[in-house]
Amino acid sequence: MVWDWKYALDILPGLLEVAPVTILATLGAFAVALILGLGLAFARRSTNRLLSGVTHAVVEFIRSTPPFVQLFFLFFVMPQFGVTMSALMTGILGLGIHYSTFLSEVYRAGIDSVEKGQWEAATALNFTPRQKWMRIILPQAIRPIIPVMGNYLITLFKETPMLLGITVVEMLSQAQIIGSQSFRYTEPVTLVGIFFLVLSYGASLLVKRLEIRLNVHR
Repeated sequence: MVWDWKYALDILPGLLEVAPVTILATLGAFAVALILGLGLAFARRSTNRLLSGVTHAVVEFIRSTPPFVQLFFLFFVMPQFGVTMSALMTGILGLGIHYSTFLSEVYRAGIDSVEKGQWEAATALNFTPRQKWMRIILPQAIRPIIPVMGNYLITLFKETPMLLGITVVEMLSQAQIIGSQSFRYTEPVTLVGIFFLVLSYGASLLVKRLEIRLNVHR
């Protein structure tokens, strides 16, 4: 089938119409991952062995199972237990929980990289636990891991097409709908691929620039 530029331009507005859904799902899921990931990192570092052990088991279980299966479980199984959410909210929560387990390890690496002297200085100054974490530890721990977080954001963005499996009408799902109307899938699917390529590549350049600006390797 020959590429039809007229057809491609005709369907482009319809694809871009749902682009905000893809972006919203990405940013929403990443926000969940950032917050929950930090909580998991604290739980893993807890001196309570039960809490630390249970958190470790949960993190490994989620990391070791496919996110697509997790999305299906949340959307199709949880309603049987009385937990019902919209498809988009399920997608945001599902991807957010999945990626929070990866970001928790990133947070832990950042926290462990803080020099021992900084911990001792916070104790010597009689900082409260909240002051110690908010003023001393976290600012130093998060700065070098920001580029890594950016890379996970890009990866999460590229996995949003999985949401079509739980009926979220994002870009790939819209391409499928448009293709089924005319039985031409080359143009809509290719345009979606280009959209992801452009945004992913642009974001990766920004992450590299941020890494240089932060001098994280120095």
